[in-house]
Amino acid sequence: MNDQPDIGAVRTYLLDLQDRICAAFESADGLARFREDAWERPGGGGGRTRVMAAGALFEQGGINFSHVFGTNLPPSATAHRPELAGRAFQAMGVSLVMHPRNPYVPTSHANVRFFIAEREGEPPVWWFGGGFDLTPYYGFEEDAVHWHRTAREACAPFGPEVYPRLKRWCDDYFFLRHRGEPRGIGGLFFDDENAGGFAQAFALMRSVGDHYLPAYLPIIERRRGTPHGERERAFQKYRRGRYVEFNLVYDRGTLFGLQSGGRTESILMSLPPEVSWRYDWHPEPWSPEAELYERFLVARDWLAEAG
Repeated sequence: MNDQPDIGAVRTYLLDLQDRICAAFESADGLARFREDAWERPGGGGGRTRVMAAGALFEQGGINFSHVFGTNLPPSATAHRPELAGRAFQAMGVSLVMHPRNPYVPTSHANVRFFIAEREGEPPVWWFGGGFDLTPYYGFEEDAVHWHRTAREACAPFGPEVYPRLKRWCDDYFFLRHRGEPRGIGGLFFDDENAGGFAQAFALMRSVGDHYLPAYLPIIERRRGTPHGERERAFQKYRRGRYVEFNLVYDRGTLFGLQSGGRTESILMSLPPEVSWRYDWHPEPWSPEAELYERFLVARDWLAEAG
């Protein structure tokens, strides 16, 4: 088994993935285009940040490619692997968050990434991570089932146990502990993945990246024309506050970027353009807003229920 990582192949795939997703979203939006900022990190490496704003479909969204390196892994990367402290590292990935204008179209997030930590005289330690998750403001079972069915298809070539494991990991990770609630309806999440050697782990990461658009685009098309008013818009802004809280308090990618001296504008591009907080607010009983909490922001096996 060849365990030697091919860093060039990973970089080529990630750059192409960013291009493909940007092209698909520009086509879907029909009005706005991505603005690109190429940047360099003083400590080593850089990336290209692409941001879309004021579109017909997307109020704001960003798709970031980064490839950074340095002489010491930051604390967020060694919190679970203290034996790696002091190693030189390379980290590369594509991360995106899209915030649609219509409250009936969910926010979506996807990320795929590769890390390698090296020390002279020792074999390199490498791993992949990534996933995608969906954050609806108004829930539709049809959309949730489609999202998870596509997630299962991404995992299927790697064994029947992979989807349940990555779904559970996603449910556990995208959970706001201080609120006692999930960020959305989940999807897939994995980290520290190197089982089966480089070729297999790389293939899993590619499959997750390649299944993001088939998971999200059909939901966009079903919901983008749904009529809405100020009530739905106000609830969307309120729920976006949860997104901000998670990204600033828990998200490992955000913490890694800030601790490693990454470009702040690129790291925080995931935050929504308009958001609100309300003190001790609760939805009206039996309302569509209450339904989100009662039926969608709960642990569910969507595919088992769908049959």
